[in-house]
Amino acid sequence: MFTSYRASRFVLAGALIAVLMLLLGALGSRFGLWSFFVGFYFLFAGIVVALICAVWGIAALVFSRGAGPIKFRAPFVYGAMLSSLVLATMFVQFLDASRSPPIHDISTDLIDPPEFDQLIEIRGRNSNDLTYSDEDRQQQAIAYPAIKTLSTGRDLNESFDRVIAVATSMGWEIVNSDRRAGIVESTATTFWFGFKDDVVIRIRAANGASLIDLRSVSRVGMSDLGANAARIARFLTEFER
Repeated sequence: MFTSYRASRFVLAGALIAVLMLLLGALGSRFGLWSFFVGFYFLFAGIVVALICAVWGIAALVFSRGAGPIKFRAPFVYGAMLSSLVLATMFVQFLDASRSPPIHDISTDLIDPPEFDQLIEIRGRNSNDLTYSDEDRQQQAIAYPAIKTLSTGRDLNESFDRVIAVATSMGWEIVNSDRRAGIVESTATTFWFGFKDDVVIRIRAANGASLIDLRSVSRVGMSDLGANAARIARFLTEFER
């Protein structure tokens, strides 16, 4: 019977399996055990299992109407709660995705975005195109109006050193640092799924001071869920500290 003690253990076990599938999908991709696509299959399967367990657990509690020993009902309660937590977490993620524009290329300079050099070859042919389109420009201006060029009182050398220090402190892998050209290229790897986003930073002189521009581009995916804009905003905040 679907309200039996054995059924309650199935619900709790299913909820734990759902959590495990989410973690395996994300971390397995992060550490190269399988591709992003396989990771997303784990994610989808975990959501389905969580949904089944949540519905089963809640229905069992409703139909049992509190009958039976507490130990019979406790697994239903814990299983339903854990499954609901999984579903709520994923719902928030999907809600964020629906609110983010379908772009993955963000620049502080909308007219003359910094250009990549050495990272072009490293990104490979299967990565997203590096053309900063008019559509990208328009959508970014609407979604992230605060992402702008930073004007700093530091001179070029100070600014360059500060750029390297901040990028390193944020865990980015420095690929190219050309002081003469005023260019720093680096790669940021996300904790979940291990997505790689490439960042180019341009430092230019401006009447004894410096102008700092960043461009952050995801290698895969249509929407970055706001990750690139958040990364640039955090960098600029850290730079000025």
